[in-house]
Amino acid sequence: MSVPKFTTLGCRLNAYETEAMKELSQQAGLEKAVVVNTCAVTAEAVRKARQEIRKLRREHPEAPIIVTGCAAQTEPDTFAAMEEVTRVIGNTEKMQAETWQQIAKGPDFIGTTEKVQVDDIMSVTETAGHLIDGFGTRSRAYVQVQNGCDHRCTFCIIPYGRGNSRSVPAGVVIDQIKRLVDKGYNEVVLTGVDLTSWGADLPAQPRLGDLVMRILKLVPDLPRLRISSIDSIEADENLMQAIATEPRLMPHLHLSLQHGDDLILKRMARRHLRGDAIAFCEEARRLRPEMTFGADIIAGFPTETDAHFENSLKLVTDCDLTWLHVFPYSKRDGTPAAKIPNQVNGNVVKERAARLRAAGDAQIDRHLAEQLGKTHRILMENPHMGRTEQFTEVAFAAPQAEGRIVTAAITGASGSQLTA
Repeated sequence: MSVPKFTTLGCRLNAYETEAMKELSQQAGLEKAVVVNTCAVTAEAVRKARQEIRKLRREHPEAPIIVTGCAAQTEPDTFAAMEEVTRVIGNTEKMQAETWQQIAKGPDFIGTTEKVQVDDIMSVTETAGHLIDGFGTRSRAYVQVQNGCDHRCTFCIIPYGRGNSRSVPAGVVIDQIKRLVDKGYNEVVLTGVDLTSWGADLPAQPRLGDLVMRILKLVPDLPRLRISSIDSIEADENLMQAIATEPRLMPHLHLSLQHGDDLILKRMARRHLRGDAIAFCEEARRLRPEMTFGADIIAGFPTETDAHFENSLKLVTDCDLTWLHVFPYSKRDGTPAAKIPNQVNGNVVKERAARLRAAGDAQIDRHLAEQLGKTHRILMENPHMGRTEQFTEVAFAAPQAEGRIVTAAITGASGSQLTA
């Protein structure tokens, strides 16, 4: 192994940052190392990171192993104590050229600095959104416009891994998107930890909708703009205006809902209630009838009764959600929710998560059935698979040009895919 091997666990933002680390390590001349970019969203994610590190050590017995990402930021001692690990670096340090220059100083850099390089993430005031011009397939690029989170939901460890919210200025974002369009990308996805907080730390405190409108106005050659996960309660007037009037803004939003019961939402320290979520989905669909929604939902939050859970289950149809990300609640030391009495039995949590996933599968089936006979504009991710504007996968028997947007009639459905 002459070039570093990178393994990414977790979210799209982690994947974006892995691409940046690849460039930084290449510029530094790092030739031999294994880099694990970890996730800390659940206790299970941390367990999987440790498991992955042990597996990589068996596969690469001589290579230095560098561990970074949110789990490294929140639990540096856990990974430093692993004999397989050579260096633990924080989320800020991993995006700095000097970190990789230091690591690349010699074929064996053990001992050149202390094993743990993790600073106070809360002191970071800028985000390195300009480091790379996107990644993904040849058709779709992801652009980081925001990092960190100012909210403190009681179940969430992520602010302690990512720090407070900070935004990439609009001009930097627009220049980056222009370069991506010049390179032939047909779709750009705006990504961040708490996307709807974008702009709060910038002069004049613009909102996410302002950024979206500026991108669409100043990059007229961009065919498709997509937004990743948002907090629906923070959707601003211009964002709703863009949903209503801008066909190049894709009719697909992933919502951070987390639960469907008001009491549990309050115990989670969420900023919305059940009625707010339903009202947002109804309004977005009124403005854009073809809008589809994904959502994050947690099963088994402490004190969740059968009645509370039924409200979450009912939210799937009340909001007409299509793409569910279901998280079985897992206790995260260091979060307020971990101290709440009445933690739900693990088997009950699993059973409720399974019921939510089954409800999600039924919603996907319904969505696919509704598309039969319709014509869609499909962005090809590879010669035989593309995605509609609503992010539904479409399989083609005949090869298509990768990266192109093709217009095709939907002829059927198989599994979670349409066929055309």
